[in-house]
Amino acid sequence: MTYVLGIDVGGTNLVAGCVSEDGSRLEGLLTEPTRAEEGADGVVARMLALARRSMDALAAAVPGAKVAGVGVGSPGPLDTRQGIVLLTPNLGWVDFPLRGRVSDGLGLPASLDNDANCAVLGEHWRGAARGTRQAIGITIGTGIGGGIILDGQLYHGASDCAGEIGHTTIEMNGRRCACGNYGCLEAYASGPAIARRAVEAVERGAESSLRALMDTDPASITAQVVYEAATAGDALAREVVQDTARILGAAIANLVNVFNPEVVVVCGGVTLAGESLFAPLRREVTRRAFRPAVEVCRIVPGALTGSAGVYGAARSFLDSRDG
Repeated sequence: MTYVLGIDVGGTNLVAGCVSEDGSRLEGLLTEPTRAEEGADGVVARMLALARRSMDALAAAVPGAKVAGVGVGSPGPLDTRQGIVLLTPNLGWVDFPLRGRVSDGLGLPASLDNDANCAVLGEHWRGAARGTRQAIGITIGTGIGGGIILDGQLYHGASDCAGEIGHTTIEMNGRRCACGNYGCLEAYASGPAIARRAVEAVERGAESSLRALMDTDPASITAQVVYEAATAGDALAREVVQDTARILGAAIANLVNVFNPEVVVVCGGVTLAGESLFAPLRREVTRRAFRPAVEVCRIVPGALTGSAGVYGAARSFLDSRDG
């Protein structure tokens, strides 16, 4: 059986795994910290080592399996035709030839696409958007990305920039984003932004169980910690989660009105908040978007937790090879 190695490059973690060409099997799924502070060369070295370990795991699990190539999903913007990462605000890369470095390092043909595009492509191939023709995906982690499926195909736009949902403006004179703009969705609803909003509220004097953590280790307050506190009944944490839901709901309502999708898939750690996030998010979309568009659209969490980007990167390689 032939496999494709998929690599998902995130601001926090690298993930690699080997996906069979028909998408039915995933072997050697491995992850480790990205450590962006090591610079592009350091991250690539860790990526290649992780990829080799994944292929070793495949060889042990499926004797005789062949790896046809490698698909890489990276934060962008990108030049996918040249295989270059033009800019990554959360990693600090500029004009970096990632596809060539991976291909040369592994001795395999490689493709490069946006990491969020890959996550959405994975969900469309094997996950929560499977079987649809029109789908939108939002990935929420260190940053916020997105992907658009139109007529069953991933939409790249005129210059590979389609789907940059995290850098749509939701507050004209709002918070400064890592991209340099002000008021981006990412500056309010990414994982670090959710944690930052909670910390700021505690610093302003709000009562919260999070205060004890701030007094000992402020860096320990993450979006996941905020979700857990909200589930445990912390009023401030619940307010932060509900505000996040309203912010995301407004952004998704815009997408629903523009693209009229069958499904919006929300991927990433934010899904850990469960219905405490999704219920008010759906209400906000219903309040803001046109009813005929809302009535045909499901808003759901991703089904491929931890592996959507790997599946999508593998699918992207297959599409580039067969196209």
